[in-house]
Amino acid sequence: MNSKTLIIGASKNPERYAYKAAEQLTAHGHEIELLGLRPDVIFGKTIDTERKQHTDIDTVTMYIGPQRQPEYYDYIISLNPRRVIFNPGTENNEFETMLTEKGIIAEEACTLVLLATKQY
Repeated sequence: MNSKTLIIGASKNPERYAYKAAEQLTAHGHEIELLGLRPDVIFGKTIDTERKQHTDIDTVTMYIGPQRQPEYYDYIISLNPRRVIFNPGTENNEFETMLTEKGIIAEEACTLVLLATKQY
C-alpha cells in the first residue's frame, strides 16, 4: 500500500507541475488528495477548495510559492504528515524550520524526479 499524498496548489491545467504530479502519483499507485483554488476533478479526484482535516496524509507536496504558504502553515502542521516536499520554486526556510521543529521532514526536492528515480 502506497502512502497518501496531499497536493497543495492542485490544478486541472495539464501544463502545471501540480497536474503532472497528480498524474504521475496516480500512475505509480499512490493515493492523492487535492487542494487548489478552483474546484474541479482530475484523475477521478476532486480538487478541494476547503482545507479538509485528513488523518492519513503521509506526504504534502507544495506547488504554491513561499509568499502564499503562511496561510497554510497551521493546516499542514495539523495534518501531521511524515514529510513536506518543497518543489522547485516553493522553498521556504521559515516553514521548513517550523516543520523540522515539529518532527516533520522538510524536503527540498521535485516530486516528479523522486517518482521517476523510484525515491518517492
